[in-house]
Formats: sequence, structure tokens, C-alpha cells
Amino acid sequence: MAIAALGLTGCGEQPQTGSLEINNALTPQEIAAGRMTPEVMWKMRRAGSSRLSPDGQKLIYTLTDYSMSENRGISTIWIKDMASGKEVSLTDYSSNNSSPEWSADGRKIRFISSRSGSAQVWEMDTEGKNLRQLTRFDKDVEGFGINPTDNKAWYAMRVHAADHRSADVYKDMPKSKARIYDDLMVRHWNYWDMGEYLHIFVGDLTAQGISEGRDIIGKDSAWDAPLAPYFDMGEIAWSNNGKLLAYTCKPLKGKAYATSTDSDIFVYDTENGSTQNICKLDELQRNNLPGYDKYPVWSPDDQKIAFASQRRPGNESDKSRLFVFDRKTSEMKDLTADFDYNSQNVVWADNEELYFIAPIHATHQICRVKATDPKVEVLTKGDHDINAFSMAEGRIVAEMQSISKATELYEVNAEGALKQITDVNKEIYDHIKMGEVQKRWVKTTDGKEMLTWVILPPDFDASKKYPVLLYCQGGPQSVVSQFWSYRWNFQLMAAQGYIVVAPNRRGLPSFGQEWLDQISGDYSGQNIQDYLSAIDDVAKEPWADENRMGCVGASYGGYSTYYLAGHHDKRFKVFIAHCGIFNFESMYGETEELFFLINDYGGSYFDKDNAVAVRSYANSPHKSVDKWDTPILIFTGEYDYRIPYTQSLQAFTAAKMRGIPARLVSFEDEAHQVFKPQNSLVWQREFFGWLDKYLK
Repeated sequence: MAIAALGLTGCGEQPQTGSLEINNALTPQEIAAGRMTPEVMWKMRRAGSSRLSPDGQKLIYTLTDYSMSENRGISTIWIKDMASGKEVSLTDYSSNNSSPEWSADGRKIRFISSRSGSAQVWEMDTEGKNLRQLTRFDKDVEGFGINPTDNKAWYAMRVHAADHRSADVYKDMPKSKARIYDDLMVRHWNYWDMGEYLHIFVGDLTAQGISEGRDIIGKDSAWDAPLAPYFDMGEIAWSNNGKLLAYTCKPLKGKAYATSTDSDIFVYDTENGSTQNICKLDELQRNNLPGYDKYPVWSPDDQKIAFASQRRPGNESDKSRLFVFDRKTSEMKDLTADFDYNSQNVVWADNEELYFIAPIHATHQICRVKATDPKVEVLTKGDHDINAFSMAEGRIVAEMQSISKATELYEVNAEGALKQITDVNKEIYDHIKMGEVQKRWVKTTDGKEMLTWVILPPDFDASKKYPVLLYCQGGPQSVVSQFWSYRWNFQLMAAQGYIVVAPNRRGLPSFGQEWLDQISGDYSGQNIQDYLSAIDDVAKEPWADENRMGCVGASYGGYSTYYLAGHHDKRFKVFIAHCGIFNFESMYGETEELFFLINDYGGSYFDKDNAVAVRSYANSPHKSVDKWDTPILIFTGEYDYRIPYTQSLQAFTAAKMRGIPARLVSFEDEAHQVFKPQNSLVWQREFFGWLDKYLK
């Protein structure tokens, strides 16, 4: 359900501007305690958006710091010399600076900055000097890319392409506040469709900056490119000759948009203004790819385009295959046909060899494959998540994290060995203890082996008994990998004295497509048994207190919590659900991307002849509330339109009417996740306060 913990902002939300004072040094008390707390975690710096220079000699990356008192963060751009290791900041805390990119000659850095009062494209040299503003548009620039020949640029900006405001429909009623719709989808993720869509523009780069460009999506096209709700600029790529632009688009509206995953790769020609859909070449539907097709990447000679493709329409968790399109022959080739894992973050090393990231056994690794010999080699190894990387002149720098360490940058050699080259949170790791992370294989009820992470408290004493938390993953098809989260943080939970059990139950990627597919149409089945197998296995340990166990989760994990609340056979003493699915029927009528429910529930609640759908709706958590008997804390965000906040309200009402101790925490300015610093601290305090009350 695309419920990864991404830093989404509201549609058209203005960037935070103004200088920010950052002082996140640990206090003497925090150093003495040596324990991770929510306050300590929010002092951590967040590294990302790294790019090697074209010659591989320098690296740029962003760091984001947060001010709890100001309730916001600010991003700066840093540069590192790969030979000497010297690194300096190129920007300060007077403005937000993000999305840095190198010029083709490596002499300039282009980036988005709020320093002019809105988000615009700027340019500087490698010392942070000779600043030049490249765009001066009346709207925020949300993404950009300058071609390798330095004469064209694309930028992403919002346009008004449909009238849904009553004041737009009835020009003589400018103070009216109605929304008017004739079709789906009326809202998406965290915003109502007000007729504003993100479009790609192509303009000229001159001595005066980037000129006002042509809307290559079409000014009346009521859809987004890149795709909503993530608006990922990685879906857009210049050819190396600077004349062609490849991008992802799903040119559908209304019900067709809500029930389809059929996005395609388009190629725009800057010389003649033509556009070609390489996924549906002609009326014969050659290369017809009916699922998600995303993330085009050009080969160095521009003769091929690699991209990620999903075969099955309506299934956003189908295998992400690495496809290559040959521009001469129009043929498609699947390079991962014999590789049972997803591919992402594709980079061409040369015209034949490609590198990419794949989730494998609850980790993320760099792999490589040749276009002429599609036999995938897994390059890196270890319990970690490599989430992005860049390559230049044979050098690779990766952004990597683990359950015990937030993202740092690492150099990767030809044999896959990793060398850490940044240490942005050294003070934290020098003074704050982390708990041991155990890798445990648990036997499931159908005889399979399931990888389960078990995180122990710092200074763990096997002679003592500890309360235990079962962590239920969201998604539902998102891996319980070596991720570092600033909310669902396993080390933070362990630091409060809890043993955390995090199983890779059925329905999660990185264990093959069969394991992943099993959950669709079977929400109340095998994956629920997998949860119980994991917690029962750990509960047998002498250091696990089976009389003090809790169950927590968000999104699909929130559904799991609601369902287990009626089927846990007295295992748990407390539940916590964040933005969970409670009532399948009302969820169908309230959510937005219906293709997800149609695929995962098996169909619609009114389709009485569909056995899979009938079983799914019959096992909705709200139908077992009569068995609820355990205290429950419920979180929700009032801007959550994917799993609407009304699901949480229904669950809270049911618990209170059952006479069960229950608490509702509703964030009025958050959506499916909690991002604002002070809201996050409130979330953590409520979370641990509830657990401590019933498990300590």
C-alpha cells in the first residue's frame, strides 16, 4: 500500500524558510545515562542525497538537523574530498538547501534553495561561492535536472488543470468553499484534489538562468508526473546527449486512475517536441506492459533505457523486474527473469553492465548484471540496508543504515567490501549504548523458516526477565529489514527495557515472490499465524516474560493489532495501533487507490460471488470486537486519507463501548505518518507511557 516511512509533504506545501539555530549536543545527563531516548534520537543528524562528482574525486551530500524548540528542520549541503577525507559545509542554516546535482564538468553544483523566500534552483561552485539563482518562478520548484550539455533543464512545478473548487466553477462565488467532483479520486494520501497537479516543464539554460519552459505533460492534463503521492524525481532522466528526456507518467483520471497501476515510460524529444510511450508503442500494443513501469535510466550511449517494471496490473507489490528497452529494435529484455527479488536504484556502469539494489533476506544489497548475460551477482553482503548509491569512474558510494545505526555514507570496492567515510552522529554512538540484534529463524505453522529480528536491551542480563513487544509491519508488503526509523525505532524500544520481536511474516519481500504474494486475499490467515509463531518462539526463552507482552504496529501493522486483539488467546497485556485498518467495508468506501484493496482483499464488499473477497470482508477486525479484552492505544493523523482517520475513530469507539481501557491520540496536522519534531516526541511519550503502564 505504499506505506513506507517517506518524508511526504502536503500537496503544494510551502518550504520552511528562515534562519535556524541548531544546537543538538548531548547534555551531561544524557551522556551519563548512556541510553537512547526520543530526545536524544531527535538530536541525530540525517545524511542523504549523496552524489559523486563526474570524476569520482568529490562527493556532495545533504545533512538535515532539527530544532525541537522551533519544531522544524533545515538541510545543508556538504562536500567531501575523497582523497584527503576533508569535508566542509557549502551552505549554512540561513535557508533550506536540497537536491544537489553536479554539472557535467564537475565545476558547479546545482540545488534547490529557499533563500529567496520560495523553492528555486540555484548554482554555486565547489567552494560554495559564486552563487547564482537559475529560476525565478512564481511557484515553488519541486524538482529539477539540467542536461549533460548544459543547455536545457527540466523542472517540476504545479499547474491548475481541473476545476474542483466551487469558486473556480462559479466565478461569481469567490468566497464559496465547496469541492465538486464527478469521478474518483477526490483525495490522495494527505490532500484533497483541488485541481492542482505536478507537471514537468522543459526550458533553456542560458546566461540568465532557466527560461520558462514548455509543459510537456500538457496544461490540461489532470494527472501528475512524476507520480503521486511520492512525486519522486528519480522518475525523470536526461539522455546523455542532452536531447531526450525520459519520464514516468500514468495518464489516467477518475475511476480509471483509482483502479489502475498502469504507468508507462515516455520519451520527450526536445528538438521536435514529440513524445513516445515505449511501453505501448503502437495500435498493436507492442511492449504492452500493464503494471507499474518506473525509473528510466539511459545507457551511456543512449541506445538503451533501463527501468523497473511490474507485470501484473493492479498489484503494486508485484516483482519489480529490471527491464531494458533497445531503442534500435524496440525490443524489451527482462534481466532479472531468473532472480526472485526486486530491483531498484539502477545505474549503468557502462553500455553492458548495470548495478542495482535488491532486498534479499531482510537486507538491501548492491547487485550487478550484464545486459548480454542476465545472471545476477550479489556484490555486497552483511546485515545492513543500502538504500541508494552513486557511481563515477569505477567508484561507488552508498547510503547505508542498520537497526543499530542511522544512515552513513560508505565507499564500496569492486569486491563489495564497505568502508565508512562519514560519521555524522559520532557523539551519539560514542556515548549511547545500543542493544544486541539477533538474527533468528523461526519455524512457522506450515513448516517454513521465517527470519525474525530480536533486539535486546542495552546491558542485557540473561538472568533477568524482560517485557516483550511483538512488532507488526505495515505495507503490508514492505520488508522488516535493517532499517533505521525515527519513530518505529527498535533500538529506542529496546533502550526503554523491552525485548523487540520483529518477524518477516508472510507477505514481505526479500524472500521470493511466492512468500510475498501469499498475503493477498489472506489477511487473516497465514501471516497472522506467522506473528504468533514468532512471539511464541521468543516467549519460551528464560529471559522473556510471557506474562508481560505487548503488540504494536502501524497501517497494516495496525490492522494486525486490531485483528490480534480479537484472536490472541490472552497472549498480550497491551496493544498499540497507529492508523490501522479496522473496518474493511468502510475502508473500501473511504480510501483512494482502490487498486490496492481490489488486489489485496480480492475484490469489492458487494461482490457476493467472489469467494476470496467474501472471506476477506468476513474477517474484518471490527467483526471480532466482541472478543476484545485488552487495553489499547490508538494513534491517527487527521490528514490521513489512505487509511482514513475514521478507521481509528471506529476502533476507539468500539473499545470504549466494550468497556476496555483505551486512549486515542489524534494529530490534527499529520497524515499517515508523524513527521513534525514536537508531534513525534508526543507520539513517543504516549507510546512508551502506555506500554510502561501495562507492562511495567
